Amino acid sequence: MAQEENTAAAPTTRALRVAVGAIAVAMSIYHMWVAGFGPPEALIFRGTHLLFALTLVFLLFPLRPGGNVAARVFDAALLLLGWAAVLHIFIDYQAFTNRIIYIDDLTPWDIFHGIALILVVLEGTRRVIGWALPLTAIVFIVYAALFTQVKFPVLLEQLYYSTEGIFGSTLGVSASYVMLFVLFGAFMERSGTGQLFMDFAMSITGHQAGGPGKVAVVSSSLFGTVSGSAVANVMVDGPITIPLMKRTGFRPPFAAAVESVASTGGQLMPPIMGAAAFVMAEFLAVPYATVALWAAIPALLYYVAVFSAVHFVAKREHLAGVPRAELPRLPRVMIDRGHLFFPIVIILAGLFMGYSAPLSALVAALACLPVALLRATTRAGITWRSVLGALEEGARNTLAVAMACACAGIVIGCVTITGLGITFTQVVIALAQNSLVLALILTAMAGIVLGMGMPTTPAYIVMVSLLVPAIIKLGAVTPAAHMFAFYFAILSAITPPVALAVFAAAGLAKANMWASGWAAMRAAAPAYIVPFMFVYEPALLLIGDWTTSLHATISATFGVILLAAGSFGYLLRPATPWQRALLVVAALLLIKPGWATDLAGLALAALVGGVQLARSRSAAARATAG
Repeated sequence: MAQEENTAAAPTTRALRVAVGAIAVAMSIYHMWVAGFGPPEALIFRGTHLLFALTLVFLLFPLRPGGNVAARVFDAALLLLGWAAVLHIFIDYQAFTNRIIYIDDLTPWDIFHGIALILVVLEGTRRVIGWALPLTAIVFIVYAALFTQVKFPVLLEQLYYSTEGIFGSTLGVSASYVMLFVLFGAFMERSGTGQLFMDFAMSITGHQAGGPGKVAVVSSSLFGTVSGSAVANVMVDGPITIPLMKRTGFRPPFAAAVESVASTGGQLMPPIMGAAAFVMAEFLAVPYATVALWAAIPALLYYVAVFSAVHFVAKREHLAGVPRAELPRLPRVMIDRGHLFFPIVIILAGLFMGYSAPLSALVAALACLPVALLRATTRAGITWRSVLGALEEGARNTLAVAMACACAGIVIGCVTITGLGITFTQVVIALAQNSLVLALILTAMAGIVLGMGMPTTPAYIVMVSLLVPAIIKLGAVTPAAHMFAFYFAILSAITPPVALAVFAAAGLAKANMWASGWAAMRAAAPAYIVPFMFVYEPALLLIGDWTTSLHATISATFGVILLAAGSFGYLLRPATPWQRALLVVAALLLIKPGWATDLAGLALAALVGGVQLARSRSAAARATAG
């Protein structure tokens, strides 16, 4: 996530701990039952999901941790209001389904409960993820209520009494998709899969030049299948990889940059991407597997870029890897722990065979602990408490997304009822002067700014509501426009000044935050360029014929490697300033689709490579003669 949720306060009494654990476990079991046997009607399902989330939020995020009686009474009052507002619809559900929306008048009780739920959702969201998203929602409510022709009862009906507001599709995504995949991640962690990822990465890359940095890239991309949070990824991998990188000679800012960039890419990496990817599937009415397929090549380019950055820096500074004697052996890793990959295979197989994403995640989650019990090497510590712990952790880890999706529903409801999306589209087109590239630049800047203040999912939702329609109208294909917004909502995690993944990694590396942020942007430079390219050539999203996609992928792969070479000043040997400039130009020409630009890029790369090869041979000859 671009912004991490606030830290939950530990329950202060045993009774409260037991209550929180029981509610969290019940929440997880309910969603697993729904995934297996089918959901109730949309409003009932989403409302139940919200009730669970609100209950846990006000128990785990009190107004004042360990506060006085007044604070606890206030928290209880807000929780009761939230329950009353949702149950008001449940109890009178027949009247709700039979009424004519926007025609039948709201009763005073309807108005009271509608206002109450909006306030409770805003406050609950603030407690979990901070002020940015609630303030954004408040601005939209004020605009809709005071500066448009929409009457307040109509606005209230949109936000509370329909499936176009709080109970909209975004909350449905949290309930249907996110909850199950977060549960899968919790079960994966309890099964010891994190150690498998680290050992696997160490065994295949640890001995190479800059090995610890490459380990960070590989292990973080794998851990991204478990954690949708960039900072959480940093805090799991970083304590191991960052000291190793520093020990083998990497400068602290670069070590922090590599870990933060690799961790942030977890949200882009199929098969299990960040929560916003599930929202995208819902918005575009396509299977989640289709979104994962679109993301495959850009994710590959992202990790090739950061892997290349590590390699070139290691070569330039003559950094060796970890001695083989200190590394785990790949055959032994696979024999001891390789079976823990099986749940990921289950998800891939389920998606490939056409089963729903939630059902695939459910089966994979249920398989995690039994698979861990298959061998003595992974059996230790797996008990019934592991099951309860995973169920509780899965519910807790869903709270930030659930509240963000409910609050984002307020924004979407206001945009829809006021027609603000159409107005904003016209403004963006006017500012861009009908230029797609200018509209893309405006959207990219907005995505990074929004991502600085709120998690990826609501940042993406706001962009889809206000900015994406403009770039679609200017000629971008719809999947590319959505993927563009998705990428730039994520990249704020590594873009100063509010680069929380970099901040976390810099703390572990004891490095300067700004130096780390600059290094992170250089290491992830293709991630800022590739989204522009796949808008102009959707073949990079595997849209279109396979020959075009293959050509675009190969040329872009060479492009991101050369961009890393130019950024960090090494190809076959240290690069001079003019060589670095030519490498960057060659990279941009190769990343841009088209035979003419590809040939020009290859010619420039060959020129630099030829000059460097000649100098290397000359230096070797002089050394031999000497």
